[in-house]
Amino acid sequence: MLAVIVSFLALGLPSTSVADTVFAFRHPGALNTDSSLDMARSRIAQHQAPWSNALIEVERKAQPAGPALTAVDARDQNQASTSKWEAEKAYANALAWRLTGDQIYARQAVAILNRWADFQGFVGGTDQDRLHAGWIGVLFGEAAEIMRSSPDWPSSDVAAFQAMFRRAFYPQLTVASRWNGNVDLTQIDALMTIAVSNDDSVAFERGLQRLQTRLPAYIYLESDSAIAPIDGDGGNIDAFWFHPTRWVDGLTQETCRDNGHHAQFGLASALHAAEIAWNQGVDVYATHEKRFTSAMELMARQLLTGDMQGTCSNGSATGVVFDTFEVGFNHYHNRRGHALPYTEKLIIERVRPHGVSELNIFQESLTHARPSAPAESLRSDQKE
Repeated sequence: MLAVIVSFLALGLPSTSVADTVFAFRHPGALNTDSSLDMARSRIAQHQAPWSNALIEVERKAQPAGPALTAVDARDQNQASTSKWEAEKAYANALAWRLTGDQIYARQAVAILNRWADFQGFVGGTDQDRLHAGWIGVLFGEAAEIMRSSPDWPSSDVAAFQAMFRRAFYPQLTVASRWNGNVDLTQIDALMTIAVSNDDSVAFERGLQRLQTRLPAYIYLESDSAIAPIDGDGGNIDAFWFHPTRWVDGLTQETCRDNGHHAQFGLASALHAAEIAWNQGVDVYATHEKRFTSAMELMARQLLTGDMQGTCSNGSATGVVFDTFEVGFNHYHNRRGHALPYTEKLIIERVRPHGVSELNIFQESLTHARPSAPAESLRSDQKE
């Protein structure tokens, strides 16, 4: 197994860590691990919610291979839709196989991955390509991580798919987008997912370093001495953050843009990257605990109340809730025992019953929900 050299001091992690720590990549070890998937499988066997309900949705998407493309311009809606759908099918089939043992799903997943091994790259030359590579790179990477343990996917085919990642995805993911922060965070999510799948220590460390740079430029804390500048902010922090009316802990760079699609995808991608790091033995969660938990609680509170809590000139929150919160809630609440009452209430009342699963936010109640005590009592209109 390829060794990974992680320079903890360069990443801004606690100096009590060994500066150069050597460890082997763990597989599966991107967003999912054997233990987490085994837990989900056991809950499904007992017909427990939300796992059984989420599996139904995954199996619905676990369709046979369709067309594979050799090039994608993400501005072309047909090409974007085809590549997105095939990537979602690959991950859905991989999950369905791992959670049910049905070999039909394994064969379908492998067929999709093998067809896409001939993919040559993104040809639009725009940041939309970089964003799209992030979205589908996560899905293909997670599928590959799960399927590498299947006897239906021989090592020669695995190697061909890894070569495709290097050829087609690395050029889009290793250069940070200068658009809003959700794009860079999606790229980071994909880069770290693929780095694990490819046993690539250089790409893994690059993803970690970018995460360390982006987080303080995406999630605000009052304790920050100043808002971190970032490439693409145009030298105008207030405009780049969409003119907040109140700067509070947990405000994201895109909260006042919309706390629907963009802010929720940005937070989800950041949490994914932290979870991948955790699964590989690097604790980004601890370093950024206040930043992550404040963002989760503020966003959940806004979504529950429908009120932006005075942070933005538009005081109404979106009604769209994505399956954004399970990964972070599992770590901070279930692993670490921290109370996150607004996040817990949102997950129970909104995310698990009808949270939107889309792109790299993919059925996370299936993979990361854990049994927990009922949420603390919070009225839907409570603002304090």
